[in-house]
Amino acid sequence: MHIRTRFAPSPTGFIHLGNLRSALYPWAFARHNKGDFILRIEDTDQERSSLEAVEVILEGMAWLGMDVDEGPIYQMQRIDRYRQVIEQMLEKGLAYPCYMAEEELNALRDRQMVNKEKPRYNGLWRPEAGKILPNIPEGVSPVIRFKNPLTGTVSWNDAVKGVIEISNEELDDLVIARTDGTPTYNFCVVIDDLDMKITHVIRGDDHVNNTPRQINIMKALEGIPPIYAHLPTVLNEAGEKMSKRNGAMSVRDYQKAGFLPEAILNYLARLGWSHGDAEIFTCQQFVDWFDLEHLGRSPAQHNQEKLIWLNHHYIQNADPKKLAELVRPFAEELGIDTRSGPDFVEVTALLKDRANTLIEIAEAAKLFYLPAPEHSPELLHANIPESIRPALKDLVDALSSCEASKHAYGALFKQILAKYQLKMPALAMPVRYALFATTQTPGIDSVLLVLGKDESLSRLSKVLA
Repeated sequence: MHIRTRFAPSPTGFIHLGNLRSALYPWAFARHNKGDFILRIEDTDQERSSLEAVEVILEGMAWLGMDVDEGPIYQMQRIDRYRQVIEQMLEKGLAYPCYMAEEELNALRDRQMVNKEKPRYNGLWRPEAGKILPNIPEGVSPVIRFKNPLTGTVSWNDAVKGVIEISNEELDDLVIARTDGTPTYNFCVVIDDLDMKITHVIRGDDHVNNTPRQINIMKALEGIPPIYAHLPTVLNEAGEKMSKRNGAMSVRDYQKAGFLPEAILNYLARLGWSHGDAEIFTCQQFVDWFDLEHLGRSPAQHNQEKLIWLNHHYIQNADPKKLAELVRPFAEELGIDTRSGPDFVEVTALLKDRANTLIEIAEAAKLFYLPAPEHSPELLHANIPESIRPALKDLVDALSSCEASKHAYGALFKQILAKYQLKMPALAMPVRYALFATTQTPGIDSVLLVLGKDESLSRLSKVLA
């Protein structure tokens, strides 16, 4: 079997991590099996669909490296195909026009609920042998309904949930085309999956109720249903279904917040699938390991702390040169001219071990590109006491002839500390304050190296003048 999977989002403007997981798993399954991954845009809901939302989907997938083999394929561009199949179904008696007005259908459902019955269409316009249909009302455009089997069951062996069986008596005759002729979601999905030869449908379990209807339509059209794998819901940290309303961040939000795509992908991969105890792995490892057997059956819960931890790991282990190029736009957005002043790659390398996001690196980098601070006498005295000034002066004198290396600067500090019998903070804190007007910086030997000897000497000499 040549594997063909698909991701079929509705372009309604918001794509969160739960949505992206529904794209990641079919993508990985296709890649693992040397198959095809198809992107299908289900845009038949024209009121809510937008091109901007499509761009968000495409950007998010591209950012994570989820390439597609076919698509995006837009359902609205396939309307003629859907209508062609509906005509064929009408001719074969697989579907029929229903003239029940919406008000009449709502009244029927209200009566059924009062009688504690399942709300469902009653088959009034369903043609049967020997049945006399009502007179066609004037001025009423019909919907088209699929003639669902009245008896028997529909079942499938779900790759996640196991065997699921539904009685056809639980299903009414599904509307497959609206009064204006627009085909409905469940019908379009079936035609698309058949035409595109989809072998595996990996999607959220909110579609489980749609599956028996889709299987029945497929079988009526003499198609072979794909293998289904319905993924448990992704919950937010409060245990609610992840959604915009419940505070979920969109993929664009994570990009803007300075997360790395490698971290997001690694996090999403573990949000309902596992490979032994592996917590951190590359995209290629994920593809190599991915299978349907290890998909979880329980809802996955979003853990922002875990995601931040993973992002920190990937930042900490990133190549400084590549990382600097990713941080640069964030720095420039903060008004930092990264091309004048210390080498930005060196600044990034210095700051990355402490950062959880790219934004944190950019914010910390600002210190290195601000003008030399102007110290008030009061704060200068408070942060550089008179008792430490002799040691600071010796440091400045020795620094001018010291080799410009982290090792040499570290050795110089040890020498001065030993001479004056000081602890490291007693000297390092005043040096930090002299350089940046703050006492919070990375290791002082690294700071001196990145800031540069000349600039460091200039700032230190200024406070001694």
